[in-house]
Amino acid sequence: MSLKEVIALITLLDDPDEDIYSQVRDRFVILGPPAIPHLETAWENSFDAIMQKRIEAIIHDIQFETLQKALKTWAKEEQDDLLKGTLILARYQYPDFDENKIRKQLAQIKQDVWLELHEDLTALEKVKIVNHILFEVHQFSGNITNYHAPQNSFINNVLESKKGNPLMLSVVYALICKELSIPVYGINLPQHFVLAYVNENANLIDATNKSLSNNILFYINPFSKGLIFNQKDIDSFLKQLNLEPEAKYYLPCSNVEIIKRCINNLIYAYEKLGYLEKVAELKGLEKQL
Repeated sequence: MSLKEVIALITLLDDPDEDIYSQVRDRFVILGPPAIPHLETAWENSFDAIMQKRIEAIIHDIQFETLQKALKTWAKEEQDDLLKGTLILARYQYPDFDENKIRKQLAQIKQDVWLELHEDLTALEKVKIVNHILFEVHQFSGNITNYHAPQNSFINNVLESKKGNPLMLSVVYALICKELSIPVYGINLPQHFVLAYVNENANLIDATNKSLSNNILFYINPFSKGLIFNQKDIDSFLKQLNLEPEAKYYLPCSNVEIIKRCINNLIYAYEKLGYLEKVAELKGLEKQL
């Protein structure tokens, strides 16, 4: 990317011809993130409202294109890293957030749990410690008053506000557990999201549905401050929804399914708010998975 080309393109941004603007925008998207600082400088030095609006739109287009590529790569090559998937998604709404801050916040919670753990604890005792640290010491809770708000689906917001929806509270919980080698995994229930504590010796990759279901010790509901429950409770929940029991409602889901669910939550939230452009973009993001 040459500076001369960038300057030449910027000078064309106030051209009234929409076709020229479209070509300039497409070229900037190809140039990608390195062009953003130059566009930001041009925005700061411009007093033309139309030009500023065009620059904002181009920066957003570049960031969204980058986001789509990152999510596609994550789904193909890095899906074991759930934190990375949630960070990529958070950049949709907060492109400039501080990733290190999020990692430090999670590391602090992990450290607080680790200090209470020792080798002789049962699965139930370990979960009680995680619950105590997350919901009493750090005071995380479900956002009941603003349940469908988009901020409940972005990990940076949830760590900052200590409030979230069932899915993102479960993600935070699962991330802490993974760092501490506690075998807790997501359960993608209809209209809800919970966690399962799996027998430490279970092989998640080679397990059949039956063998894996036999290895689930109990379930955890982070939205209800880590409430412990069992398979019969899921049976009752599905019955209330008039749904037939299916293996997928009882067994751990993949990280890709978690991010898909998160995107669907955002689509629903933005639809309720009338942000149809965001809805269309998020549907495009979902297609990358």
